[in-house]
Amino acid sequence: MNNTKVRIQAAVTGCGLVCLCLVLVWIFRVEPPSVDTHPKEQTFNLDQFIDAETCGGCHDEIMAQWQDSTHHLSHQDPVYTRVAKFYLQGLTEAGHIAEAESCVKCHTPVGYVSGFPRKVSDEFSHVQDIPAQGIQCDYCHVAVDITKMYNNGLVLSPGQGEDDPGIKHGPFDDTEPEFHEAAFSKLHTDSKICGTCHNVKHVAFGTDLETTYTEWENGPYNSPDPEKHVSCQGCHMYQRPGVPATGSTPRPKNPGSATPDAKQRPHIFTHYFVGANSGLPEMFSDQEKSDMAVERLRHAAEISLEMEKEHIARVVVTNTGAGHSLPTGLTDMRQVWIELTLADSDGNIVFQTGVPDENNELPKNTVIFNTIFGDGKGNPVANIAKAKEILSDTRIPVGESVAHLFKLNGSPKRGYTLTARLLYRSMPQRILNQLPGEPIGPLPVVEMAAVNKIF
Repeated sequence: MNNTKVRIQAAVTGCGLVCLCLVLVWIFRVEPPSVDTHPKEQTFNLDQFIDAETCGGCHDEIMAQWQDSTHHLSHQDPVYTRVAKFYLQGLTEAGHIAEAESCVKCHTPVGYVSGFPRKVSDEFSHVQDIPAQGIQCDYCHVAVDITKMYNNGLVLSPGQGEDDPGIKHGPFDDTEPEFHEAAFSKLHTDSKICGTCHNVKHVAFGTDLETTYTEWENGPYNSPDPEKHVSCQGCHMYQRPGVPATGSTPRPKNPGSATPDAKQRPHIFTHYFVGANSGLPEMFSDQEKSDMAVERLRHAAEISLEMEKEHIARVVVTNTGAGHSLPTGLTDMRQVWIELTLADSDGNIVFQTGVPDENNELPKNTVIFNTIFGDGKGNPVANIAKAKEILSDTRIPVGESVAHLFKLNGSPKRGYTLTARLLYRSMPQRILNQLPGEPIGPLPVVEMAAVNKIF
């Protein structure tokens, strides 16, 4: 006992409380608590999952909506695959590499949980058919719970393939399908099922890289009043051609049936999942979905223009239609910006800002609504794998407005036209121009809103 007392006193004197704790652990053989509080990742056999084509045998209309959507093409998107692999090159720090390798968790989720691909550096051409279908039917509809609200925290309960497909979970409590069992799932009507992938944290540094779910959660659409509450599904799974279903437009129900012979229902959730990406479906020759993305963007914001002084223009942008910030997602990449031009009575440009150059890159003085990440020392980083901090966030929150002043080259004269446009594209051309091999782009630039003033 005396020897033990001496050891403890020495520990307190020489090393302080931390060393004392270590000594007590040694004396009493107490195991320190585990740092990782999350459950061990699930693993499955690939043959437990069902091909989307099989699902389409009954759910033909829903299958057609899903095909060429951003969910369907999440693994095949050439912009994602080439940029992700490009940004992996040259990294040496373990934390940087871990983040750069992690994109497959959400982009190829069936492959990730069944063993391939487990990382971005895996050879994507070797990915089998079902994982290559991206975010597919049998991935979402076997989700039963959530472990964390970021980096794909879904808990899955798949069946045993087509011979024993198991239970598929969805929004109805009275279905009796022949091919598989079915069960009602509140999770599938809740924004949380979307948030598990649409919130992303840096796997090593914990930096918030994407916060779409959090933006919605903290906004007015997450209302405790059921009459005012609008989930992610309430916009994105109501949209169809001619119905943009944003916060600034009506969101009528989509009556129909889940299969040709099934019960008619007041609303069948649509599965187009176009988001704001008009370029991706266009690459796969799906003009309908490309047009739907444009239609959604054109009902997301408003822009106004007035003269503050004789040579000072004031432009105000308001997020009127998005249930999250504008833009959202990977917002160091997404580009929403103001283009302002002043033309004389003959149409000659006498002032401009926000106009892409000959390489389709934006000038440095362009007013862009985005996020800039840093290396932890205050220096901006282009590669999100190095993001240890957020240096700035100039995006427009739900329902809010942002104003910018522009100094023109002198006062506009009679007959001059001043035009302000809010523009969007999903990736800076500056990044695409760095990719080796066959060029990509230019990606579509969508006019979200525009206004002009004639003097």
